[in-house]
Amino acid sequence: MTFPLKIVTPDGLIFDGQAEKLIVRTTTGDRAILARHIDGVFPLGMGEAAVVYDGNRRTAACIGGLLSITDGEVTLVPTTFEWSDEIDADRADRSLHRAEAALEKKDSTDAEIQLAEARLKRALIRKSVATRRF
Repeated sequence: MTFPLKIVTPDGLIFDGQAEKLIVRTTTGDRAILARHIDGVFPLGMGEAAVVYDGNRRTAACIGGLLSITDGEVTLVPTTFEWSDEIDADRADRSLHRAEAALEKKDSTDAEIQLAEARLKRALIRKSVATRRF
């Protein structure tokens, strides 16, 4: 069984088609969506997402936003969404090193530390997802 899935970011439409399964990280943990899922709205966390369609599984880095399920239609509206095969692993690695360096600074404010921690987590997710090309 399939369900209609749309993935839309501030940059535009990423996916619009029938899916067999969607797995995303919400703020309360991973959530798997199948056809006939109960209606709901869920805030997204930072993590790996997977979309299964046409018998294939495609992974992505999915950060922030929300997941909406209404009358069997699923809409994922992440802040950022990058398919694993489109992530520049070298860029993610450089971002990781910059975030680590920022965290090592002794005179950072609490706000700077929180920002660096968020950047570190985002870089780790992107780097992890980039190594999985399935």
